[in-house]
Amino acid sequence: MIASHLLAYYFTELHHDQVQKVDKYLYHLRLSEENLMDVSLRFRREMDRGLGRDTSPTAAVKMLPTFVRSTPDGTEQGDFLALDLGGTNFRVLLVRVSSNSKKQEVEMENQIYAIPEDLMRGSGSELFDHIVECLAIFLEKLGIKDKKLPLGFTFSFPCQQTKLDESILVSWTKGFKASGVEGKDVVSMLRAAIKKRGDFDIDIVAVINDTVGTMMTCGYDDHHCEIGLIVGTGTNACYMEEMRNLETVEGDEGRMCVNMEWGAFGDDGALDDLRTPFDVEIDAGSLNPGKQLFEKMISGLYMGELVRLILVKMAKEELLFQGKTTPELLTTGHFQTSFISAIENEKNNQGLLNAEQILQGLGLTPSTEDCVATQRVCQIVSTRASQLCAATLAAVLRQIRDNKAAERLRTTVGVDGSVYKNHPQFARRLHKMVRRLVPDCDVRFLRSEDGSGKGAAMVTAVAYRLANQHAERQRILDKLRLSHDQLLEVKRRMAEAMERGLSRDTHGNATVKMLPTYVRSTPNGTERGDFLALDLGGTNFRVLLVRVRSGKKRSVEMHNKIYAIPQDLMQGTGDELFDHIVHCIADFMEYMGMKGASLPLGFTFSFPCQQNRLDEGILLKWTKGFRATGCEGQDVVTLLKDAIHRHEEFDLDVVAVVNDTVGTMMTCGYEDPYCEVGLIVGTGTNACYMEEMENVELVEGNEGRMCINMEWGAFGDHGELSDFCTTFDHAVDERSANPGKQQYEKMISGMYLGEVVRNVLLDFTSKGLLFRGRLSERLKTRGIFETKFLSQIESDRLALRQVRAILQHLGLTSSTCDDSILVKEVCTVVARRAAQLCAAGLAAVVDKIRKNRHLEHLRVTVGVDGTLYKLHPHFSTILRQTLRELAPQCEVSIMQSEDGSGKGAALITAVACRMRNEAK
Repeated sequence: MIASHLLAYYFTELHHDQVQKVDKYLYHLRLSEENLMDVSLRFRREMDRGLGRDTSPTAAVKMLPTFVRSTPDGTEQGDFLALDLGGTNFRVLLVRVSSNSKKQEVEMENQIYAIPEDLMRGSGSELFDHIVECLAIFLEKLGIKDKKLPLGFTFSFPCQQTKLDESILVSWTKGFKASGVEGKDVVSMLRAAIKKRGDFDIDIVAVINDTVGTMMTCGYDDHHCEIGLIVGTGTNACYMEEMRNLETVEGDEGRMCVNMEWGAFGDDGALDDLRTPFDVEIDAGSLNPGKQLFEKMISGLYMGELVRLILVKMAKEELLFQGKTTPELLTTGHFQTSFISAIENEKNNQGLLNAEQILQGLGLTPSTEDCVATQRVCQIVSTRASQLCAATLAAVLRQIRDNKAAERLRTTVGVDGSVYKNHPQFARRLHKMVRRLVPDCDVRFLRSEDGSGKGAAMVTAVAYRLANQHAERQRILDKLRLSHDQLLEVKRRMAEAMERGLSRDTHGNATVKMLPTYVRSTPNGTERGDFLALDLGGTNFRVLLVRVRSGKKRSVEMHNKIYAIPQDLMQGTGDELFDHIVHCIADFMEYMGMKGASLPLGFTFSFPCQQNRLDEGILLKWTKGFRATGCEGQDVVTLLKDAIHRHEEFDLDVVAVVNDTVGTMMTCGYEDPYCEVGLIVGTGTNACYMEEMENVELVEGNEGRMCINMEWGAFGDHGELSDFCTTFDHAVDERSANPGKQQYEKMISGMYLGEVVRNVLLDFTSKGLLFRGRLSERLKTRGIFETKFLSQIESDRLALRQVRAILQHLGLTSSTCDDSILVKEVCTVVARRAAQLCAAGLAAVVDKIRKNRHLEHLRVTVGVDGTLYKLHPHFSTILRQTLRELAPQCEVSIMQSEDGSGKGAALITAVACRMRNEAK
C-alpha cells in the first residue's frame, strides 16, 4: 500500500510527467473548443435533417415526434398510474398530484416486479399477460381495483409514435426477444391483455420514453424546463420544438416534444474524423456495429471499456505496468464505468488509492506512476464524453433560442442517468462547456428524481389537464360561434328592422333608422367638371379639389390638403368653428391657384344628421370630442354658407352633404356601375344601399331610387340580438360610453372587438384556463387590448412569438407558447363572429334589392371601406364566404374603396350637378 506522505511527494513530482505522457499519447481524444463548436454546428444540421419531411427518412438523428404538447404548468391534480418498463425489472406506480394555493405536492407508491428470463424471450402475449397480472396485484393491494384511473406507460425501447397513446415497437433491445411484438402497437397489446383479464379497467392515456419522462418530471418542479437529457448506460435527449419546424407532423401551431434519439449521431459518417482507433475497436466488438456511434463515445455502457482498451494498448507498448497485461485486463467488460468514477475521486487523493485497488483487482501490480497515468486516462475519456455531450446540447439550446428569437435564453435542462449522477466531475465539466459554447443562454441543470415513472404520470396528468381545459374553453367559445341557422335568423331580423325603418308608421321607434340621403343616382360615367369636397369627421379635416373627366378615358384627379382643428375651436362657438373651416378652404383655393373661383361643393360630415334634402344636414348631436355651441339642431350647410358670406372672398355652391358610407358607395360606383351598396367596417360600422322610392315612405314620390343610410350599428338596441349576446358583449356594453346603444356595432366594429377579446381572456384566466390563472394588472385595464392586435395576431406570416410580444406588452411576461395559441384562437373566434354578423346584415340588404326588383338572380357590387375590413387578414374572406351561404341567389362582388369619403362627396356633387342639368 502506498503511504500517504509518500503519495504527496509522488503526486507533485511524478504527476506532471505522467500526465504529459498520457496527454501526448491520447492527443486525438482531447478536443479543442473549436472542435466542439464544429461538432455543435454539425449536430444542428443533423437536427434540421431529422425535422424535414423529405430528409427525415435518411437522417441519422431521427427527431421523433412524441405527441407530448405541453410541459406541466402547476395546475395538474389527480390520481395517476404509471407503468415503467425498460429492463429485466419493471415498476408500477400510483402518483397522487394535489394542488393547493401555495404549491403542488406529489405522493408516490410503487412496487417493483421481476420479468422472468423465459418471458423476456417467450411470446409477446405472455409477456403482457404477466405485466397486467402484476398491475392487478398492485391495484388490489392499494384497494383501487374498482377505479378506472388514467395510466402513463414508460416504454424505453426504440418506438415510432403517431399519437400520444400509440407506440409501435421498432426493435427489442436490452436482452428482450418476445415474439410478435416488433412492428406492433404496445398500447394495443397492453389494452388487449387488460380486456382479456376482465377484472379491472384503466385508461391508457400516454406512452413515452424515459428521456421525455425526465423532462416532464423536472418540468413539474421548474416550469422553465423544456429539455430532457439522459447520460447513463445510454444517452439521449428530447426538447420542446415549435410545430412549424416539425414537418413530419401536421399542423404548425404550438410545440411538441421531440425525442431526438441522438445516440445515432455519426452513424452516417458525420463524426468519422473525430473517432479514434479505440472508438472503432469498441464499435467492432459491440452488439450493433455501425450503430449508435455517438452513444459509444459518451455513455456508461462503453466508457469503462474505452479506458480498458487504452490501458491494454499502453501496456503492450510498455508505457504502463512495465509492459505486462493480465487475463482480467484483457477480458471485455472487466473495467467498469463505475471504476472511472472511483478513480476520478479528487478528495484527499482517494482516486489514486482507488486506482491502485482496482488495478490490483485486475491482477496487476501498479506503481504510483501507473496509478497517476490510469487516473489521467479516465479523466481524458470522461472529459471527452462530457464535452461532446455539451456540444450537442449547445445545438439544442441554440435551436430553442432561435425559435423564440430571444437575445438571451433562460431555460432548464432536466437530467437523469448514472454517469451524470455518479461521476464526480461529469456534471461540472458539462455545465462549464455548455456555458462556453452558448454564452447567451442561462441554463439551469435540474437532476431528475425518479424520472421515468413520475414522468409518465406527469405526461398523463398534463394530457388530462389539457383535455379538460380544452373542453371547458370550447364550451365557453361555442357561445361566440354562430351556426348557419343562427346567421339566417340574424339576416331575417335585419330584414324586418329595415322594413320598420322604411315605414312611416314604425320609423319613430325603429332601431335601424333607414335615413333618406337624397342621393338619387350612382355615377353613370358622363359626369365631368371640377368639384370641391370638404371631409370633416375628426380633429383633422381635408379640403379636396376633384377633377372628373368623362369620355373614353374617364378619370378622377385629386388634390388635397389636411388642416387641423384646434381644441379651443372644437369646443368654442359654431361661428368660430365654421369661420376657421372657410378660412382653410380659402387657403386651399389660393394654394391651387383658384382664388375667387365658384365651384360646386360636396360636404362629407361624419356626425349624426337628419336630412330632408341632399343639401341639408341637421346635426342631431356632436360626437368625437366636438362641443361647438350653436350647431346642434342646425343645418350644417346653412352654417357653412353663412361663414362663406361672412368671408366675402368667394362663393360656393354647396350641392350635397353626405356621410362616409354613402361616399364609399359613390367612389366605388364610379369604377363599377353595379355598385349600389356601401359598407364601412372600421372603428364603427354602417351600410347604405339604393332603395326603390316606392318603399321610402318618409319621402314623397315613387319614381326612381334613393340611397338609404341605414345607420345599422343600432340594430339590436330593442333586444333583437339578445339571444346572440354573450356575457362578454354585456360587459363591453355596460362599460361603454353609450350603454344599451349600438349593439350590432359593438359585436362587429374595431372600437369594440379588442374589448370583447379582453373580456374573454379575463374569464379564461379567472377559471385557470389561461396564463396559469395569473392576471396582469394591465389586462384589467379597459381598452388595453387594441383591435389592431387582432389583425397582428391573426396575420399568417407572424409567428406565435409575436403574439407573445403583444402579451408581454400587456404585462403577461410569463405567458407560454400554449397561452399564445389560445389567445390567437380567441381572436379568431371573435373576429369570425364579427365578419359573419356583418355578412348576415349585408345578406339582408342584397336580398332586399333582389326582391325589390323581382329578380331570380342579382348581380351587385358592395363598396367597402374601414380599417378593420382592410387590415384584418381574414375578415374579408369570411365575410364573402358567409355572404355566399346566406344570399345564394345574389352574385356579390366586393370592391375596396380608396379615399372613399372625400372623393365620394365630390362624385355625389358631380352626379347631382349632372341630374340638375338633365332636369333643365
